[in-house]
Amino acid sequence: MAYLSSLSGPSDLRALPESALGPLALEIRERLIEVVGTTGGHLGPNLGVVELTIALHRVFESPRDVIIWDTGHQSYVHKMLTGRSAQLTTLRQGGGLSGYPAQVESEHDFVENSHASTSLSYLDGVAKGFALTGAADRCAVAVVGDGSLTGGMCWEALNNIAGAPDRPCVIVLNDNGRSYAPTVGAVGAHLAALRSGDAAPIFEQIGLAYLGPIDGHDVAAMEAAFRKARDLSAAVVVHCVTTKGLGYAPAENDELEKMHAISPPAPPSVTWTDAFGAEMVSIGAARPEVVALSAAMVGPTGLLPFAAAYPDRVFDLGIAEQHTVTSAAGMAIAGLHPVVCVYSTFLNRAFDQLLMDVALHRLPVTFVLDRAGITGSDGPSHHGMWDLTLLGTVPGVRVAAPRDGTQLCALLHEAVDWADGPTVLRFPKASVGAAIPAVDRIGDVDVLRADASRDVLIVATGPLTGAALAAASTLGTSDGLGVTVVDPRWILPVSDDLVELASGYDTVVTVEDNGVHGGFGSAVAQALRSAGARAGVHVLGLPQRFQPHDARAALLAANGLDADGIVARVRSAVGAVAAPA
Repeated sequence: MAYLSSLSGPSDLRALPESALGPLALEIRERLIEVVGTTGGHLGPNLGVVELTIALHRVFESPRDVIIWDTGHQSYVHKMLTGRSAQLTTLRQGGGLSGYPAQVESEHDFVENSHASTSLSYLDGVAKGFALTGAADRCAVAVVGDGSLTGGMCWEALNNIAGAPDRPCVIVLNDNGRSYAPTVGAVGAHLAALRSGDAAPIFEQIGLAYLGPIDGHDVAAMEAAFRKARDLSAAVVVHCVTTKGLGYAPAENDELEKMHAISPPAPPSVTWTDAFGAEMVSIGAARPEVVALSAAMVGPTGLLPFAAAYPDRVFDLGIAEQHTVTSAAGMAIAGLHPVVCVYSTFLNRAFDQLLMDVALHRLPVTFVLDRAGITGSDGPSHHGMWDLTLLGTVPGVRVAAPRDGTQLCALLHEAVDWADGPTVLRFPKASVGAAIPAVDRIGDVDVLRADASRDVLIVATGPLTGAALAAASTLGTSDGLGVTVVDPRWILPVSDDLVELASGYDTVVTVEDNGVHGGFGSAVAQALRSAGARAGVHVLGLPQRFQPHDARAALLAANGLDADGIVARVRSAVGAVAAPA
């Protein structure tokens, strides 16, 4: 690591002789493979941009020149070249480096960009800002992948950027033919034609300058292209062709995802995603009208088994959540039952389509929200802590949160059986865990623990029922409280059965891994107020602030969503009830 360890920032990189750049690239790849293999993270994308990142930082003078990454999961090499190589061992660990650009880490991280297809809009705004503030000597650069170009925001931005071709900005197109998986649709086909010399660049046709295709692993060639792009003082696309996972045979040979993201070593277990994927195959066999849609995440959302069994019934629509949801609406109108599989955090991007294109028409579309609640090491942009707040405003939507694998299967079947509007199933990024049996069922509400003494009712959602049961045991043994624990199963809208049950308690504590404002607990409190119930509702959820990256268990505990936290909240609630007026 002689060259890498000598770099404290981009100025040191620019001082290196050209003969050092090949050995430096080898050192960077060795470091990536060693560290990411231990910490987990986005390995393939970063192996593919080693030379590209070296060339960027040798031509453009960050932070004076702004470099925006789309998406930020390909920024590990950028972090290493901007003084953070020694800290790479803390990647995605609590208190360590983020897996995405992070302004708190470095002045070289201009935006914390981790939702795809946004960089060109940032670029358009920055270029306009430089023009209006007399900073014409500063360059604005965005690195965007071909996968991100399947997202509509990129083309909305290009419409504006190409409309002012004399406004300087540089679009570095990192073309490796894939996002998670091979890039779908006409964009991928056009870029393939450009790579083979069989097409005229669409970018030139809409008014942008175009340089390329260029070997994205040839530092000298890229430096020459970047200098030319900078000196053009225009809006220009530099088309760099790279290989995802280059330099690590297991990644290069992984035809599906090129080791896009890997996890640290852990004992084998069945995840919620695995359990969902297996049950979808069963549903597909019984329900020929069920189809599955994904926004460039067929693999990560568990749809590969369904795709293998029913290849004509799975649709990858690219990184285009808005289009995906409205396309699902069209399928539902045509008589199908679409199952839209998306990370919880990415549903935010398609809220208008869910509200106006699906719910307004009461269409039978099922949304499966993977990575709901605290996700862990991906950090603030990926925690799925907004979905219940958003969904609670949508008329006619029904939301389920399974507590175990058995309930996941049951609720998924119930969801696709529902024909009077949209349904949602949410679950976390975690292992499924042991089954949690019910001792009774009242309507749709499962009673998991029932004490004769009705001191406290804990209403827990999804997998947090396990922590609620552990808390109830402690409260019964140590505090002598009679604690009942229930799982509503269908958590929104709040059922009449739950309202009736909760009306028999003075103290109700709700537990959810969503933001406390406008989530499940807020809905329960409102429902009880409307019913004139006497119960005081104490909402236990995530504070309404961006959560850092750390292990899921650590973040749940830090926010009082483990057994100890629930015990503390119940004791506080009971004390508040018992206190004199």
